[in-house]
Amino acid sequence: MDQNEIERVIASTMWDIVVQHTGNVGYRGATKREGLAYDPPVIDCSGWAAMLLTSAMEAINSASRSEVFNSEYRASIATWSDRMIALVEARVGAILNGEEISLANLPPYALIGLRQGGGAWANNHPRKRGITHVAQIVRRPTDRAPFISESQGWARPHGLRLTELGEWLDLTRPWLKAGEAWAVDPFAPPVDTRC
Repeated sequence: MDQNEIERVIASTMWDIVVQHTGNVGYRGATKREGLAYDPPVIDCSGWAAMLLTSAMEAINSASRSEVFNSEYRASIATWSDRMIALVEARVGAILNGEEISLANLPPYALIGLRQGGGAWANNHPRKRGITHVAQIVRRPTDRAPFISESQGWARPHGLRLTELGEWLDLTRPWLKAGEAWAVDPFAPPVDTRC
């Protein structure tokens, strides 16, 4: 598979999931993929990002008829927001920090982690770099326009939201500072070829 085909698979897989669930799923902290079976369905930010990422990785493996993304890496993505960012950074050896996060610099399907507080639970469960929220870049397959898909509990509307990437960056500007925001590329080739 060439890079264009890989990006087509990522875009269509993620977009289909986003279209199916956005506006229909609420937010609940510490609830992962299993929350989609609840009545009403709920999921947290890292559960949502992990679902998007692992679904796209499995689709790439299927389309390429090889294990481009091994089962250990795919399983390890299903974790808390701070660990997701650290895991991808360790795998690919690169991370954007603060003001580096821009339309010009972001990888096509970046995972973005933010230090947004979190209240008492965050104080009781310290996070690496203080990351308490992740958001995933997705792209509309017809024109590859970039959007952010995220499950939000502190902003309105609660639950799954889809926002044009430029607008999201403008809204998120207060957090896009060094030591407050990081972005990684979950689909980049690994520096450690065992992943």
